[in-house]
Amino acid sequence: MAYTVNCSILLTEIPLLERAAAAKAAGFDSVEFWWPFATAVPADSEVDAFVASIKDAGVTLEGLNFFAGDMPAGDRGLVSWVGRESEFLDNIDVVAGIGEATGCKGFNALYGNRQPGVDGQAHDKLAVSNLVAAAKGVERIGGTVLLEPISGSEAYPLKTSADAFFVLEKVHAAGAANVKLLADFYHLAVNGDDVATLIEEHAHEFGHIQIADDPGRGAPGTGTLPLGEWVTRSRDLGYAGGVALEYKAAHAEAFTWLIRQ
Repeated sequence: MAYTVNCSILLTEIPLLERAAAAKAAGFDSVEFWWPFATAVPADSEVDAFVASIKDAGVTLEGLNFFAGDMPAGDRGLVSWVGRESEFLDNIDVVAGIGEATGCKGFNALYGNRQPGVDGQAHDKLAVSNLVAAAKGVERIGGTVLLEPISGSEAYPLKTSADAFFVLEKVHAAGAANVKLLADFYHLAVNGDDVATLIEEHAHEFGHIQIADDPGRGAPGTGTLPLGEWVTRSRDLGYAGGVALEYKAAHAEAFTWLIRQ
């Protein structure tokens, strides 16, 4: 099975612009990144250097996050962040431009944490508007916007697939069909979702799959999750997209588990 390497959580000992080449050297043909810049609208030279690093490495860019704020500080997206609307909307054109230059089609829009003093309904109303705008922005390049439940942030409101589907229903009703669930099996399992049932009922609707084991968010086989079975069953039921490795491991041992398969 071919996997995609998430180069924002793996290979981090290597400079960012060298990670795609490192993934290729490790035997992979596709990569994905969280937003690789410090701002929503980086300089053209920064974008050009990033795009060149993908092309020069000879890999496919399978996925890219929209700008999500200061991730190390705890930010988890701008989609529902009241007061940062213009940043997110300006970011859409940059994301679509990178997609057009690289052939990337999958774009993860992290929903955003609840902000103190802001009514939840205001967050959610803005989120639908922003997701529709993002969907229209990448539609011209055949792109899909991905919506991801995550763990580890109490203030992040999308924790289960049901939370995400509730939002997706509103977005689809607003006319944006190219917005789908990002099924990160690690986050869903940690948050108590019934991943096996989710797969049986919705695998054909997944926009993307990411995997890590639990406990520890390590490589497959370091924990107890039946990741291989879940991926295989998803494919049996119609999922035809990529499977991204989004776990924590040192470069020297990041992919040794694959040798044992």
